Amino acid sequence: MNDDQAVLARRTVLGGALAGAGLLALGGTASAARPRRVLIATNEPWGTYHVKPLLAEADRRGWQLTQLVPDRSGVAPGDPVPVAVPGEVSRADLLVVTGAEEWPAECAARFRRLPLAASSLAYLNPREAARARWLRPRLRAITASSPAEARAFAGYLGTRRKIQVVGAPQADSLPVRAPEPGLVLVLTSVTHPDDTGAAAPGTELLLAAAEKLQAAGKRILVGLHPREDPSLWSRYEISDVPSLQASARAEAAIGIPGTVFPLIAAVGTPLVGCVDPALTVPEHLLAVCSSTIADPASAVSAVDSAELPDAAVLADAVGPVGGSAARLLDVWARVSRR
Repeated sequence: MNDDQAVLARRTVLGGALAGAGLLALGGTASAARPRRVLIATNEPWGTYHVKPLLAEADRRGWQLTQLVPDRSGVAPGDPVPVAVPGEVSRADLLVVTGAEEWPAECAARFRRLPLAASSLAYLNPREAARARWLRPRLRAITASSPAEARAFAGYLGTRRKIQVVGAPQADSLPVRAPEPGLVLVLTSVTHPDDTGAAAPGTELLLAAAEKLQAAGKRILVGLHPREDPSLWSRYEISDVPSLQASARAEAAIGIPGTVFPLIAAVGTPLVGCVDPALTVPEHLLAVCSSTIADPASAVSAVDSAELPDAAVLADAVGPVGGSAARLLDVWARVSRR
């Protein structure tokens, strides 16, 4: 382990548009006066929620981050993340892919002259992706939020290369926990796949578990995945803030394990995982759960007895907390054109 890795390992968790054509350019001589321009292609082409936590740090540096989208049909009005169709892009300094599925691979092929980095911004299963072999030789840097996520990302990319652990940008401002008696946060996944991405099994199990908890006198607050259908959860209070922020109010959380699970554990809120037999997620998402259930009849007892994982498990799953967006952009700066 080198000095940088050791520092990152020690800084663990418990411490705490470009819309028009021609606005970005490929190649050419960099001007000191112009901002660094980074293109981002994700496995969920219109899912801008993973890029949003990077905007404040990018703005502080005077950078321009632009998410590449196939078209504008899936872009929500007022979305703060700048987007562009590849044909609109004429100048950039770096392409970042967050996975190796069809859209990131297509963007990498189109922008083959750009430096390429891979950054895990959401969980990926540690099975080598079909297009990873084509991307690997071009990658100048690989990053992940935590040691556990780095291991999963390495399996996904089919690489033994060093992966730089930078932390999760969305955890740069963890909320202060103030649990309300009897409040349980229900964390959804995505029930129905769409053009942006796939779905995760388990909604019926989670709905039934929420019913059991409510019948036992628990107050239910639903933290919706950004692509979940809110009508499925309309009988309950739906949080008007992101799930990570909402978790500070809850005595416990229960849901389909996802990217936010380790971060909620970092807030100090214990978790119960609802695990459908068809669900496949990396082991570290299950490791932060106090327990997992496959039967809604177990929900009440699991929530009542929920507790946090030990510090070593938490540190492995969460990574360093604070300054993560800055560390990530530092890596990108080192491998970009300028």
